[in-house]
Amino acid sequence: MITRLIIAASVALFLTPAAAILAGEHPEHPQGGTQDLQHRQSTSEQPQRAAEKEVSKADISAGIKKHIDRETRKSRDKKFHTQHEGKDLALTLVKVHDDRLSSLGGGKYFACVDMKATDGTTYDIDFFMAGQPGNMKVTETSVHKANGKPLYNWKEQGGVWKKVSA
Repeated sequence: MITRLIIAASVALFLTPAAAILAGEHPEHPQGGTQDLQHRQSTSEQPQRAAEKEVSKADISAGIKKHIDRETRKSRDKKFHTQHEGKDLALTLVKVHDDRLSSLGGGKYFACVDMKATDGTTYDIDFFMAGQPGNMKVTETSVHKANGKPLYNWKEQGGVWKKVSA
């Protein structure tokens, strides 16, 4: 019985990230931090990547947590603030989606987190970062979902990942 539960959980965990990507949740490997994100498929970039310092998902996770913590400590109310639809959202970190962290190459990274507003609304926030471990800077922040409802999706068109209406 326990063996069956372990196998079922393992299969579910293995398939969850793939299902989310196929559903348009997040780009597989977005490039940059703009509306149109170039998806690299060329092997000619391998020498450039070898010259870069290897960055793990743990480094990306630590980088986004450090950014959120730093911004939270700087604010008067000790909340993370971002703009959405002309409103200032005061948020607290709930979860970093470690399964969604991506190295984009060229010292650029993608992270997704869940945050909760003071009114109880849960937001899924997408972050793009640049830099090296210990010195990552956020280059773009966007609210992807509110209470689980997508505000946009990601779609690959001709090798370019684009934000599209939900």
